[in-house]
Amino acid sequence: MTTLFTLLPEAVGTIDADSKQAILTRLSERFAKVYGLDPVLVLERIEEREKLGSTGFGRGVAIPHARLPDLGRPVAVFFRLDSPVAFDAADGMPVDMIFGLLSPEQAGAAHLHALAAISRMMRDEQMHAALAEAPGAEALYGLLANSIDRDAA
Repeated sequence: MTTLFTLLPEAVGTIDADSKQAILTRLSERFAKVYGLDPVLVLERIEEREKLGSTGFGRGVAIPHARLPDLGRPVAVFFRLDSPVAFDAADGMPVDMIFGLLSPEQAGAAHLHALAAISRMMRDEQMHAALAEAPGAEALYGLLANSIDRDAA
């Protein structure tokens, strides 16, 4: 069984952030801490992608993503925000769930497949409700890991 991306338990949590920039900074810091990446490079790449158009795709969800050199496989971070934050989303709604994805620079189709899988997961009404109601990071990770494993099977 192959998963489209790696999501470690330490990469999932709830955070308090008051702006889109604060979210992107916290995301880059978590990617750096969990996956041993350079937080400055991660933030630069995510901001570059965000300048092309907001990764807030609606229904309170944003999927900031980027490609990095020297990354061996796609990796992810998931945050549920304590309170919604404006993110320039397509539907104009603030976001309260952030699913970050980083892929190797040359991972063309693999990056798109991982984004599609995340998008499907986050559009699922039951999953969205379960993530919104989960009591904490451990429960969030359990829901996400089960869904990722199901998708990979």
